[in-house]
Amino acid sequence: MKMLNRLMLMAALAAPAMAQDQRPLLIPAAAFSASAPRDAAAQAALLAKADAALALKPPSVLDKSMTPASGDKHDFLSFGPYWWPNPSKPDGLPYIRRDGERNPAIADGSDSAAFSRVCSSVETLGLAFWITRDERYAAKAAALVRVFFLDAKTRMNPNFQHAQAIPGVSAGRGIGLIEARWLIHLNEGLALLAPAKSWTATDRREMRDWLESFYTWLRTSANGRDEQAERNNHGSWYDAQTAHLALVLGRKEDAKAILQEGLKRRVAAHIEPDGSQPHELARTRSLDYAIFNLEALMLCAQLADHVGLDWWNFATVDGRSLHAALAFLAPFADPRKTWPKRDVYAADRGRLIPLLAQFLRHRDDASLRRIYDAFAVAGPVDSHERLFGDLQLPRR
Repeated sequence: MKMLNRLMLMAALAAPAMAQDQRPLLIPAAAFSASAPRDAAAQAALLAKADAALALKPPSVLDKSMTPASGDKHDFLSFGPYWWPNPSKPDGLPYIRRDGERNPAIADGSDSAAFSRVCSSVETLGLAFWITRDERYAAKAAALVRVFFLDAKTRMNPNFQHAQAIPGVSAGRGIGLIEARWLIHLNEGLALLAPAKSWTATDRREMRDWLESFYTWLRTSANGRDEQAERNNHGSWYDAQTAHLALVLGRKEDAKAILQEGLKRRVAAHIEPDGSQPHELARTRSLDYAIFNLEALMLCAQLADHVGLDWWNFATVDGRSLHAALAFLAPFADPRKTWPKRDVYAADRGRLIPLLAQFLRHRDDASLRRIYDAFAVAGPVDSHERLFGDLQLPRR
């Protein structure tokens, strides 16, 4: 098997570069050159995940044991993660909120785990197919998508109306749309399947129809409008996933309008001049949420590159910017540095490494580069930055 993987990797290096209109939106164009460097450890980790995904039984929204308030099991259903049974009530209703304390029972009977597993697996399988051109990976990705999104008997309806419901309180909320961000991973993976025989023209047409319907719901529904109006990481992720989907669907002007407004609505309004993010720092998992919000904003910056907007160098007169937010958090990539708040859970500080790599690819900064150079090995082994050989960024 190891020899087979090595042969596949050698074949991939000789494969023709991917056409521009087939590329994912979040992988640097240079990565699609046949001469682009590869990180062997990252590729091995990716292929191990892809091989595991080959054994995954395609899940469906019909698998869940509970039914949404709509009465239609084809509707996505999830529950708010920080809501718990009320101990003062015999039936536990209505549930009460305990911020930052995830209820382990919230996945029971819902679609959360299956939805994220399908979307992340399609991205993993897409990457594995692109690297190896092994049609098994493409065929598996296509099978997962057909069952979850396309087959009339098993498909999910294109809405998140019942996302993050709260027993005894709400049948579904706008902030549940944050779980739909997994569609970014799905669509990045599908873009990599463009040359595959297993992902057919019919599949692509039907998937586009589903995405068009979901996009309309996302932009026009009451829950969608509620999420757009959120002032913290929810609003940032709404912009990120909506702009990404707009670009996937060829709605470039929509994406540009979302991202232009985002500079004012997300960066200027929610990052302080010192780089702090007050809405995230107020949480009981403050470092985790500050990184999470910055991940969304960095994703918006990458998407803005596709519509001629520069988020990387944007700054208000008083210094509110992505650079300020990253400079505020970057020192905590050092695991020895104490975070000033006592959070209920420790954050994964390695998530700062891909953010540093993304920023430094667009704009050099000596202090951020020193931090990156010191702690890059702590980043996720199968991140895009490692997978496509960006650990050693070019000096400027």
